[in-house]
Amino acid sequence: MNEEIDVKGPEGRPIWPPLDNTNVSPIPPQHVNMPIPTTPQGAPINPGGLEFDLPFELTQQGWRKFWSKRENRPYFWNKLTGESLWEMPMIKPQFDPITDPLGICAPPPSLPLPTTPLPVAKRRASEDLNGPQAKKFVLAGPWDLDVPTNVIILERSPCSYMHSHPEVEAYRCSLLAKLRQCYQELCHSRESIDAPKDSFNRWMMERKVIDSGYDPLLPSNCYPEISLSMYKEIMNDIPIKLVRPKFTGDARKQLSRYAEAAKKIMESRNAEAESRKVVKWNVDETFQWLRKTVGATYDDFQDRLAHLKQQCQPHLTETVKSSVEGICLKIYNLSCEYAKKVREKSNAILKEHGMELPPVIPMTTTRKVWCYPVQFVIGCPRLPVVEYLPDRDQALLRFQGDTLVINSTHLQKLEHLYRHSCFDDRKFELFIPRVWVMLKRYATYLGVNPSSNNANSDVHETQASLPVTVFECLNRTFGVTFECFASPLNCYFKQYCSAFADCDSYFGSRGPFLQLKAVSGSFEVHPPYSEELMEAAVNHMERLLSESPEPLSFVVLMPDYREPTPNALLRIEASQFKRKQVTIPAYEHEFRHGFQHVLNRSELNIRSAHGTVIVWLQNVTGHQRWEPTEERVQSLMEAFRPGRERERDRQELLSPTRQGSTSDNKDVLVQ
Repeated sequence: MNEEIDVKGPEGRPIWPPLDNTNVSPIPPQHVNMPIPTTPQGAPINPGGLEFDLPFELTQQGWRKFWSKRENRPYFWNKLTGESLWEMPMIKPQFDPITDPLGICAPPPSLPLPTTPLPVAKRRASEDLNGPQAKKFVLAGPWDLDVPTNVIILERSPCSYMHSHPEVEAYRCSLLAKLRQCYQELCHSRESIDAPKDSFNRWMMERKVIDSGYDPLLPSNCYPEISLSMYKEIMNDIPIKLVRPKFTGDARKQLSRYAEAAKKIMESRNAEAESRKVVKWNVDETFQWLRKTVGATYDDFQDRLAHLKQQCQPHLTETVKSSVEGICLKIYNLSCEYAKKVREKSNAILKEHGMELPPVIPMTTTRKVWCYPVQFVIGCPRLPVVEYLPDRDQALLRFQGDTLVINSTHLQKLEHLYRHSCFDDRKFELFIPRVWVMLKRYATYLGVNPSSNNANSDVHETQASLPVTVFECLNRTFGVTFECFASPLNCYFKQYCSAFADCDSYFGSRGPFLQLKAVSGSFEVHPPYSEELMEAAVNHMERLLSESPEPLSFVVLMPDYREPTPNALLRIEASQFKRKQVTIPAYEHEFRHGFQHVLNRSELNIRSAHGTVIVWLQNVTGHQRWEPTEERVQSLMEAFRPGRERERDRQELLSPTRQGSTSDNKDVLVQ
């Protein structure tokens, strides 16, 4: 039912002045395949003590009584299970289902429910302070999953993907690995180069910005079909990949190799006569200069290489253009073919369970709701067993011989997120298979095995996150409660957007950021270093800010790349919603490693090799509420200082019962 939103958030805490109650509705049911609810949903607001007007047995089982302003009658809500009823609930018999499954030794049923309130157990001091809330489970780690949200969005249509299934995911990931290998082979056989480093990962991010296909991982419906980012990166490595040499001898060798490779391309391809003549003349001149010149300096070789590239590159590009376009087109077509195969396997599994994927039905509602997890159109089929093998400080999850590793603390974090966001598996029967699917997805997406020695690869920047001290400062000074680019493995808050709605939604993901229709709230935006994705994110933020009169704020972090300057950085610096901009120099701040879920604690903090630009994008009401004053900005800069997070950890170890800095009246427990 459409219960009205009060001035307090889902956790019962005030967040801002009252909203327009006529347009704001509660969190929808978590799965649309569940029965349509006929009782209020979400944690209700206590009007003043009515929750204790219940028998002692019911209050011990988690039941509370509240008043519905709209219906003008009381209703009952269970803070332990989230269940709500209009009628008085029945007292469940108290017996052990293991030793006494039939309830033979249970006490006799109680007498009819009285109408007068009975005394209840004395509440603790923390309950007196925070109100009648369920006891919090404080989880130690670099996160704070109890931060209440202040984000309101427009209601969205359910997800049309199939629920996570280990067999489907194993098949999908094998096809993606095969596609990645095909990309390497095409570059090597056609252009005599290795596939540009991390080019395949950036291709996938660029494709998903414009992809409207039916597979959550493999691009299958993109226009244009030829990726501009992949095309540019391959062209940039033709005829050879240029790197900055360390010594003069290396600079001389690189100049010679470039000239030889350029000559070989023009002789082996069907190049125009004029282009062949220009390249041959410049290459011959370069070889003559190398033979005659003695004692040339490092800069001499670099200048000569720049001149040769300027003269030859346009002719080389024109000669190999059709071949490079063929590589890009073949990779995309293979991706479409593989996505179709995965779809067929998914439909076969659903058919075995008497289910099928319905067509996508877009939702055009403008109803405002509290930000809620992604819904699924259909239920979850039965999942196969995934082995769980604890191993000291890590856990091993194995399915069909494929073993994935995760730290025990991060597995506990996923369990906590699962409890917050997944409502179709209260008994955690599907938890381990869904964790395996999520780990498999990210390991394949990044193209590495995080448990192996190549976990320190540059791709860790795709999953890199901010230090804990920065998140604490953002929450304390700018009201940030939501991450726009995160994953279940590196998120700090329990609400965030991630790349994969299908396998991340069980752990709190709200789906891709570009599909989030935010109306109000304060956000942290730290996108992966993909030019197309960063530019699309800036466009999306500006659109949201221009359409919403509610308080809306984005704290955006981007790499300070000035040569060449990315379009996204130019766009955000010229935005009409920019309120403040600061830059943190290179090597004067740190990030958390992208593989923090498998690394030791000593390897987590990585010094940034590039500067970071921080920009505040806010509408008028957002600026009034979360203004980036000089004092607030300086506190954020201090939170970025290298070693700040380690200092915080030492203070917690010395004072484990001190008050947490990100939420009121919450003890920080350190394991």
